[in-house]
Amino acid sequence: MEKCKANETQVGGTATAGAGPKPKDALSESSMTPWSVEGALASFGLPPPPSQPPSSPLPFFHMLERLKTTKREGWRRFGLMTGESISDHMYRMSILTMLAPSSLSSRLDVPRCTKMALVHDMAEALVGDITPVDGVSKTEKSRREAATMDHLTKALLGNVAGGLQGQQMREVWQEYEESKTLESRFVHDIDKLELMLQMVEYERSHGGKVDLGEFCHVARRIVLPEMRRWAEEVLEERTAFWAAVPKDADGPSSS
Repeated sequence: MEKCKANETQVGGTATAGAGPKPKDALSESSMTPWSVEGALASFGLPPPPSQPPSSPLPFFHMLERLKTTKREGWRRFGLMTGESISDHMYRMSILTMLAPSSLSSRLDVPRCTKMALVHDMAEALVGDITPVDGVSKTEKSRREAATMDHLTKALLGNVAGGLQGQQMREVWQEYEESKTLESRFVHDIDKLELMLQMVEYERSHGGKVDLGEFCHVARRIVLPEMRRWAEEVLEERTAFWAAVPKDADGPSSS
């Protein structure tokens, strides 16, 4: 079993270990054509941005389908090619926010946290799940994600219910990105905790044949004491699992 490492890479944009390669022309800053919302839409065979925001939310609803079908990239280098989608990750995060310990929930706007969990990776519908191996700087990644959120919340939702709901989504996404409020710090911790849960579940479902230990380093980046305790429980659970796994001559796969 691989123990926690100090090296830090990214899964799903926030708390992931390194991911398998993706086509360079799709993500890298070295691409011939700079990334744009228009280019991303065309590459996926989606309609271009509307000349005027539609009054119907259906175009936005259809865009959300990409979150259901786009996989989180960090698991792929371990051969987990049919793993969780972006929306899988965000859905469980949203449930976890509802179960905040009372010492936290009394200080949190829990419904806002739930909304934040549901939108924090929404930009990946067009941007994709960028990881460090893609050669995209943090500044460029932020630019792409902000442009995508503007497209989703303004170009697609700007004329739906007066644009208020889209504006609220954009604001809560920005709050998460800036990570200054207690709510945003809590959701960042939940993001890491959800990753840790998935790590253990993949190891279990593969009967100890896959070692995802390099992901457990995210526990060291969890900030709030209540969330640290949950993370410790997950790591204890993982240790107990590996202690019970029969020692195979070839050992588990970690790459």
